[in-house]
Amino acid sequence: MAGGAGQAGRSVASKVTAILMVFTRGSSYSLTELARLADLPVSTAHRLAGELTSRRLLERTPDGGYRIGLSLRVIAASPAGLMPPRLERARGIMMDLAAATGTTARLGVLDGRQVAYVETPASGGPLPWSFAATLPANATALGRALLAFSPAAVVDEVASGLPGDDAHLWVTPERLRRALAVIRLTRVATCRAEQGSVAVAMPVFGAGGAVVAALELTVPDTAEDLVRGRAALLVATGSLSRQLATLDAEPPDTATG
Repeated sequence: MAGGAGQAGRSVASKVTAILMVFTRGSSYSLTELARLADLPVSTAHRLAGELTSRRLLERTPDGGYRIGLSLRVIAASPAGLMPPRLERARGIMMDLAAATGTTARLGVLDGRQVAYVETPASGGPLPWSFAATLPANATALGRALLAFSPAAVVDEVASGLPGDDAHLWVTPERLRRALAVIRLTRVATCRAEQGSVAVAMPVFGAGGAVVAALELTVPDTAEDLVRGRAALLVATGSLSRQLATLDAEPPDTATG
């Protein structure tokens, strides 16, 4: 029963956790339902739900109930390598990159053997918060730019999912490793996209020089356009790397994202 003997000794953190865990069972609840399912007095549930709502961890529904708020939805949708503060730093850079090059800009992170990404079109539409899985990492410029600077264990995991060495196969473990070695030297990954175009990607680094993301453009497959694309990416990835390194070095209580 809400407010029973189980309340004795419960910390604020445990009560907040109990409220949030209720939402693993459904999408929205009334205050009374929250209190009952979290085993809290209605007054306590009301106070904590109000604080969580003010911090955008919860939000009110049109019928007066509560549901998970934007901040938690963003965290849930974000791969570990690119939490909301990092993504926020990338938004302006991606929009500038797309506008300057007249093509869609993508920001990707590794998600297992896949690349998860967000993109912004040249038209300058808003950058979405949610990530979407795309092709296997070995088959994209984004993925190769990330893999080239990832730990050997990560590369081994991706390579283990590829077919064995076969002259008739385009991507084999050995060919992938050779391609990644070249990318480590040049810091540029390319991959044929649609007919007459090529995807170009470069890594983004955080504090300590660890790769945290990659930026990608798809440009016409001409020498001039490739040079322009690489130059634009070099400026964008350098700027974002510096911002992320600064952000990661900030004390947690001062990072504003």
